[in-house]
Amino acid sequence: MAQRALFLEYPKCSTCRKAKAWLDAAGADYADRDIVADSPTADELRRWHELSGLPLRRFFNTSGMLYREMGLSEKLPTMTNEAQYALLATNGMLVKRPLLVTEATAIPGFKEDAWAEALGVRA
Repeated sequence: MAQRALFLEYPKCSTCRKAKAWLDAAGADYADRDIVADSPTADELRRWHELSGLPLRRFFNTSGMLYREMGLSEKLPTMTNEAQYALLATNGMLVKRPLLVTEATAIPGFKEDAWAEALGVRA
């Protein structure tokens, strides 16, 4: 059965627009949230990371300009998870997008098969 999800996007991101079109075509039930205008909190990021079962670095937008400007590829390995959650919460542009969150999982990046499975819809 399909379940309601939270879709975090940056509206100017082409991958986010593609993912949103896919969600609409799949008939997914979701709430839309601008990841920059309404950045996730450290507590939300902690919960989503735990739901995902992924390494925390997967939640960082490693191809983003801000990530490179801040030299995070060198800094992250020495930071605690708590410090990384706090850093991610400072600016939505640091967070990998789009981000799909359900009651059971969180998936950073658009992966049709994984999203379809998480939402209980056809890819």
